[in-house]
Amino acid sequence: MNQHALIETIDATLPQTQCGKCGHAGCRPYAEAIAAGDPINRCPPGGETTIVRLAELTNRAILPLEQPAQSPLTAWIREDECIGCTKCIQACPVDAILGAAKHMHTVITNECTGCELCIAPCPVDCIDLLPHPGWQAANDDAERQAYLAQRASTARQRFLARNERLVRQTEERRQRRARRLASRNTRQGMDKDAHARTDQSTVQPAHVSSVPPSSLRTKRVSLLANLKRVTRQQQQDGLTDAQGAELERRATELRARLADIDQQLSNTNATRPDPGERQRRFAVSAAEQSLRRAQQQLAHAERQDDPVVIANAQQQLEQAKQILADARAAQSS
Repeated sequence: MNQHALIETIDATLPQTQCGKCGHAGCRPYAEAIAAGDPINRCPPGGETTIVRLAELTNRAILPLEQPAQSPLTAWIREDECIGCTKCIQACPVDAILGAAKHMHTVITNECTGCELCIAPCPVDCIDLLPHPGWQAANDDAERQAYLAQRASTARQRFLARNERLVRQTEERRQRRARRLASRNTRQGMDKDAHARTDQSTVQPAHVSSVPPSSLRTKRVSLLANLKRVTRQQQQDGLTDAQGAELERRATELRARLADIDQQLSNTNATRPDPGERQRRFAVSAAEQSLRRAQQQLAHAERQDDPVVIANAQQQLEQAKQILADARAAQSS
């Protein structure tokens, strides 16, 4: 059996949980490592049965598992405690979790491999690992083997599909960055042309209320530089009457344009929202989030049935309520 065929056969033997407990980023990388000489006893979900098959394939001795064998599991999200952070979705190697940012998440039980990779990232500890109902429903060894084969096949397909999606999304992000860079370079080229026209004083005053304040301030600096240059030219000796009149015309035009930009900036500042009001809104929002976290911590403490933890959680909840009340009072005053 050549190396490629050996890797394919080993990969087909592994349980496809994609859990990484073997020290590799999935079952396929572990299969490649085994073919290259790595130990065959690092797959807890595969158990003793998988070690026996791997020993036969590689002509090696049967070794005891490095970690205890693991029966098929599934993740379960306590949905009333989920805060919608999406961290478990990002960690799942087979896209078996549904949800969106700030919305409740849920696990697709039939697709979950019980890899446990979603447990650690959860900031509110609302994910449990339970025996997989498909495994529990099996009545004999034949049904259990059929369940494991079906789970492995589905998990491999979903794992490969997820990896392809991630590669595609990475390429799409790269293309978007390239387009933004090209667009920015184009705008910079246009800005240079506009500055050149401004230096020649051929651009008429613009009365566009939708121009961003940053652009107005940039244009104002350019106009001030032009006005200073014209003023210095007016102070030179030996100017003819025609030259003096032309310089005065240009200086008058530049002053008018500066006055127009100053007026637009004044209007923009007049319509800008009160920063104090914005800060008060942010304070209320932050206090509401703190209250939700305190409520979740209290619920978790009550499940643990630890009086000390419950008392601390209740104290934090009262503090969060007071902070929210103060923030709302400041906003309404």
